[in-house]
Amino acid sequence: MRRALAGIALAVTSMVALSFLIPLALLVREQARDQATTVAEQRAAALSPVLALTTRRADVEQALGEIGSPDRLAVRLPDGDVVGRSHAPRSALDRAVEDRQTLALDTEDGWSYLQPVVLRGDRVAVVESWVPAADLSRGVAASWGVMALLALGLVGGSVLVADRLGARVVRSSRSLKKASLALGSGDLDVRVEPDGPPELQEAGAAFNTMADRVVDLLAVERELVADLSHRLRTPLTALCLEADRMGPTPSARRIAEAAAQLESELDAVITAARAPLAVSQPGGAAHDPARPCDVSEVVAVRLDFWAVLATQQDRAWERYFTPRPTPVRFSPDDLAAVVDALIGNVFRHTPVGTAFAVRVERADHQVLLTVDDAGPGVADPEAALTRGVSVGGSTGLGLDIVARAARAADGELTITRAPMGGARVRVSFSLAPERG
Repeated sequence: MRRALAGIALAVTSMVALSFLIPLALLVREQARDQATTVAEQRAAALSPVLALTTRRADVEQALGEIGSPDRLAVRLPDGDVVGRSHAPRSALDRAVEDRQTLALDTEDGWSYLQPVVLRGDRVAVVESWVPAADLSRGVAASWGVMALLALGLVGGSVLVADRLGARVVRSSRSLKKASLALGSGDLDVRVEPDGPPELQEAGAAFNTMADRVVDLLAVERELVADLSHRLRTPLTALCLEADRMGPTPSARRIAEAAAQLESELDAVITAARAPLAVSQPGGAAHDPARPCDVSEVVAVRLDFWAVLATQQDRAWERYFTPRPTPVRFSPDDLAAVVDALIGNVFRHTPVGTAFAVRVERADHQVLLTVDDAGPGVADPEAALTRGVSVGGSTGLGLDIVARAARAADGELTITRAPMGGARVRVSFSLAPERG
């Protein structure tokens, strides 16, 4: 922007300077010529009264010496004799005598002014005043140089002023850009000092207002999440009591384990909600890159949990785990939540008895987690991946959470048709370096 403003200032100022300089330069040259010719005419006019009194050669020579240099003044007497040095052509002198008209003509070495003087007896003498070519342009070059320097000074000054103004605008724009990137990266305390033109000052003030509003909304949302999580403790406690009343049965044990896990998740949600405000990672899932986990191990554990419910609902299920290690930069708890969301969708959105399969594979520096089912499939995959939009009576958050988690691990989520006839949901994770 600074370069553009400087270029505009240079172009505009140069055009303005040239539009004034060219006519002014011509005027200066004409002024110098007019001044030199006026002096020559005055010298010729001063000699005319002398010729009216006398045409003797000695008197005329004396008058020439008193009025000006004999090299610049000459007189053609009525008898044709020339006093001084004549620079005009003889034909011009003859025409001045015959026509008795004042003549001005350019010669090879200057400019001549011929003024006829009519004497008694109808005789005619001609006074010639000559101006050297150097005198016609005396001072013109110096004047042009001064004007050129002034023009360069004006152009340079305008470019400098435009550059300073552009620097101010650029500085304000860069400050606003830097603050926007910092806010987008999670620095909720960043603010800008409104500076620059009024428009950028307003933009800076609007940015600060937006940042304050974002912090307030995040605080309100986190408090709401914490409150809702806390309210879930009441039915959870009742569920635990009911499990205790059922006695030491396998069903009671599974209910107690599920309740304990749910309570642990609620504690984690409340702790995260009460923590200082911070923006989660771009994918939306918080994970510790220093603690990679093995996808096959986590999926196997979660499948053991869901296998009990699948047996109760007469669901046939298959699983395949690659024998190769499948480490990813993802925490085990977050990955377990992803697996639960995928398998839970099968149980929630397919009829009882619908078969499903879970596969973990490695391909092209990625780990692929695939869940297939034999249900009705997903009619609108794009709508299913839209946060908050339900295509089957759910909250519409499950697949969005999985997709955000996949993006956090440099992967993606895709929904297609499974070979089993239903939906195929595939999540890819970037493969983490194996520990030595």
